[in-house]
Amino acid sequence: MPMLPRLSATLSAFAISACIAPSALLGLHAPAQAGDIPTFTVDASWPKPLPNNWILGQVGGITVDWQGHIWMIHRPRSLTDDEKGASLTPPRSKCCISAPPVLEFDADGNLLRAWGGPGDGYEWVGREHGIEVDERGFVWIGGNADNDNAILKFTLDGKFVSQIGTIAPSKGSNDTTQLGKPAETAIDKDANEIYVADGYGNRRVIVFDATSGAYKRHWGAYGNKPDDAKQPPYDPKAPVAQQFANPVHCVKIANDGLVYVCDRINNRIQVFRKDGSFVKEFFFEKNTLGNGAVWDIALWPDPKQTYLLSADGENNEIRIVRRDDGTVAGSFGRNGRNAGQFHWVHALAVDAKGNVYTAEVDTGKRIQKFKLTSDALK
Repeated sequence: MPMLPRLSATLSAFAISACIAPSALLGLHAPAQAGDIPTFTVDASWPKPLPNNWILGQVGGITVDWQGHIWMIHRPRSLTDDEKGASLTPPRSKCCISAPPVLEFDADGNLLRAWGGPGDGYEWVGREHGIEVDERGFVWIGGNADNDNAILKFTLDGKFVSQIGTIAPSKGSNDTTQLGKPAETAIDKDANEIYVADGYGNRRVIVFDATSGAYKRHWGAYGNKPDDAKQPPYDPKAPVAQQFANPVHCVKIANDGLVYVCDRINNRIQVFRKDGSFVKEFFFEKNTLGNGAVWDIALWPDPKQTYLLSADGENNEIRIVRRDDGTVAGSFGRNGRNAGQFHWVHALAVDAKGNVYTAEVDTGKRIQKFKLTSDALK
């Protein structure tokens, strides 16, 4: 697909700094020191305006590829009639038309590619959720509508390659052929495996060969066999749940081989080895009800991957977590509509320079960029 023209920025930047430990300096002009906790300023001019009268719906996933390009997937069907007025018959208003579901940007906010939706040889998902781009040049997407029990694999320009599972009813958390409304995927390049946070219907992590789609292994909370029995509502005073709740919302693989899983409603991150054996767990904001406090994770790009950045779409903040012990070193963001604030921050990604990219669902319907302002990559 041809490259799209560069677009001029129309918004001015506003600054936001991370809320960090009380002994640390706050503000944008504090002197940077090696080993600083990450702090950020929002780039309110990112991304550049979309062409073709396009508008975004709820953004179900965001990721950064090996080139430093930012990929996102949004939900055209989440747009209201007043948002997509130009696409109605007759047109309701001058603006707008839904952008294609999958968009690729460079770090400056220029739109590079856009594609997605129904096509020949595959059935598109009912509600877009999660996107991953591997170094072999493939894009993986999923969905969380009732029958979205598959992940689809495309080339970078949107040509369908293959899928794992089918757009059909789920068969439960111990079936090895069908998924259960998968939330997110992660690629283990060396092993050529794809890990699936599975998800909104099932209660497990499941691993497949990334080329053939062959089943490898799966596990539930604490590395045990997953169980689909009905669970009581989350209660912070109750004993900790021995099964994942729905949704199992993220999976990330660290360079040292540890696998991090978001158990969103249970307000925890569980950590495993690649064989599914349980290592440890971290709890955050345990009194959080509603949609839970652990929505997504990104690994900090310093050599040791010192931090986890964790999106919390109920409290609408990004936590900066020390990866070794789970302590919270800082946070940024709050509930709101201004640049640097969030409404249902759903997913996040970090590039090699420490810039953070976030995606919002519900009525948030936007992506944002936060530039690193501290010397936190040494």
